[in-house]
Amino acid sequence: MATLDSVALFTGLGLSEHKARETLKNAALSTQLREAAIQAQHTLGSTIDKATGTLLYGLASRLRDSRRLSFLVSYIASKKIHTELQLSAALEYVRSHPLDPIDTVDFEQECGVGILVTPEQIEEAVEATINRHRPQLLVERYHFNMGLLMGEARAALKWADGKMIKHEVDMQVLHLLGPKTEADLEKKPKVAKARLEETERKTTKDVVENGEAQTLSLMEQLRGEALKFHKPGENFKTPGYVTTPHTMDLLKQHLEITGGQVRTRFPPEPNGILHIGHAKAINFNFGYAKANNGICFLRFDDTNPEKEEAKFFTAIHDMVTWLGYTPYKVTYASDYFDQLYAWAVELIRRGQAYVCHQRGEELKGHNSLPSPWRDRPIEESLLLFEAMRKGKFSEGEATLRMKLVMEDGKMDPVAYRVKYTPHHRTGDKWCIYPTYDYTHCLCDSIEHITHSLCTKEFQARRSSYFWLCNALDVYCPVQWEYGRLNLHYAVVSKRKILQLVAAGAVRDWDDPRLFTLTALRRRGFPPEAINNFCARVGVTVAQTTMEPHLLEACVRDVLNDTAPRAMAVLEPLQVIITNFPAGKPLDIQVPNFPADETKGFHQVPFASTVFIEKTDFKEEPEPGYKRLARGQPVGLRHTGYVIELQQVVKGPSGCVECLEVTCRRADAGEKPKAFIHWVSQPLGCEIRLYERLFQHKNPEDPAEVPGGFLSDLNPASLQVVEAAVVDCSVALAKPFDKFQFERLGYFSVDPDSREGQLVFNRTVTLKEDPGKV
Repeated sequence: MATLDSVALFTGLGLSEHKARETLKNAALSTQLREAAIQAQHTLGSTIDKATGTLLYGLASRLRDSRRLSFLVSYIASKKIHTELQLSAALEYVRSHPLDPIDTVDFEQECGVGILVTPEQIEEAVEATINRHRPQLLVERYHFNMGLLMGEARAALKWADGKMIKHEVDMQVLHLLGPKTEADLEKKPKVAKARLEETERKTTKDVVENGEAQTLSLMEQLRGEALKFHKPGENFKTPGYVTTPHTMDLLKQHLEITGGQVRTRFPPEPNGILHIGHAKAINFNFGYAKANNGICFLRFDDTNPEKEEAKFFTAIHDMVTWLGYTPYKVTYASDYFDQLYAWAVELIRRGQAYVCHQRGEELKGHNSLPSPWRDRPIEESLLLFEAMRKGKFSEGEATLRMKLVMEDGKMDPVAYRVKYTPHHRTGDKWCIYPTYDYTHCLCDSIEHITHSLCTKEFQARRSSYFWLCNALDVYCPVQWEYGRLNLHYAVVSKRKILQLVAAGAVRDWDDPRLFTLTALRRRGFPPEAINNFCARVGVTVAQTTMEPHLLEACVRDVLNDTAPRAMAVLEPLQVIITNFPAGKPLDIQVPNFPADETKGFHQVPFASTVFIEKTDFKEEPEPGYKRLARGQPVGLRHTGYVIELQQVVKGPSGCVECLEVTCRRADAGEKPKAFIHWVSQPLGCEIRLYERLFQHKNPEDPAEVPGGFLSDLNPASLQVVEAAVVDCSVALAKPFDKFQFERLGYFSVDPDSREGQLVFNRTVTLKEDPGKV
């Protein structure tokens, strides 16, 4: 009854019945949501509209400190917080202000409570934005990126309604340009770079999809890439590299330290699990160093203690090792905190950094107002930065900013911010932590990295990378960018995977339906297959989004040669051989790899009672059916025997319970139309069959999935077969051991297995499903 009441309560918030029941599986979430709904109903005295219900669900699923639940619900129920933007601001505020009491005036100001953005303000903001881009708009007309206008207008009016801004942008653009012409409707011509990237995509597609194409190994590809990259010590020959009067001396010192060795690094943030995209980064960084007789560091970018956990450090190191790479050295950004702080002080002394008091929301976007503290005296910034280090400012009250404009227009990026969160390695020593923009290039410099390989989204940081090293007169590596690797039918964002876990859609980060590396390992994907897939994709400038079946094809290639054969039956049907040719079970020799019997055999018993798949028998077969039926014998694989149906034994309900058959030697008569797999004296086991987690190619694309990725879950993504049986040759199998179950697919032993109760995950089917696109 309590469950039914909760389902009714949750559906009253606008959740579907399925979503409501899934929510109930998460005890913490359902408890918070129930409390929020009851309080909101009491406050409103009526039913809860869907918009309010959506905010309440968002609150319950994202709030960490349950003490703040009642406080925030009161704002939602009273409509003081009525947008997702306000809710996000409210959650951030209570997270960063854990002490009681909450300053409600400050809270409401930070969350936009009571702020009314008028149509006139929207009109003025959009007009100002369009005037800034007017010359380019008049040239490019409707080929101009209208999203830029939207973004700038929203940055100017944080709490404005997005739909109203879009409508105003559309109206003002129409007034300026007039209706679209035929030329406006034509596709925008591609620039040379776009043509280059398209050529790379086509090359990648040809290499992966054309079975006759010759795929270069990863090492061969990376040796080819070496022709494009600078040689150690010749950084200055790279297009766009910024030199100073000190550059050549610094490069000379660099070569003395490294001996001309290629040095790379893989620098993950330890706040989540690595995914398939990281596999490309690992292969590129470690592989490029290996291909050129160099070294690669595994460096943890541990500059945000709020989001870092010990389990992520361990898991990341495990995955790098699992893929077959050994770091030259494991380092941490925190190893260099003292040096980074000393350099920050030096940067201030050189007039290249200052302490600023603008709040976080004022710093967001690429057109924020210049800081009124940009030109404060150097001595004043030095004193204030020391005060930041000593804990005399609250979080968000002061930052250290660098005096530069980045390539994407962002002005004065933050170098240090205040965070009162103990660090897993340095404890309470620091209450200020450096940002990625400040830390990354300097850590590369300290470790004398020769090639800082980054994905393309960091291209806008290249100018700040060179600027900072040169501003401090330290060795400056070269940043190279390459395209990310993505997969269709997948979500890899840490935040979204957490949402999937919270919603009960997956068990954890290593659920075999995900594309995290821990999930792929648990499903049974061999590391060699992942590395081969990365090699097939290649190292390109263009972002690459691949079909999962191309990865699965690489898995089959490896497992076909490495996974020994066994026999398992998912839906057992008992078969009694009435004229079994021996008084006791026979020992049957089964080749581990039928195509290469030099790889050995294993032994299985063959007794008078065997089990076959229910689908391998039909009382009334349709035309073309080749397996067991009345008057149609079949062979039993590896036994040398053929069985023929004599009697169908049914239970009280009319269901087939077992079959009685006779057997004969396969060479004693006509060859049967088919040979089927079987087990005798089997082991019971559980088998988990996986399909795609999402139904659409791009579950995060609102145009393809308007309801969001959580609405796109495939209800048939997991089928658990609890009463399966497998032959006894696998009795001693350990977690992650892999087998090909004949006629069924490739399977891996799951870590959930216990003594006497094996659990198998289906890694991939034997052949690609022809129904997949």
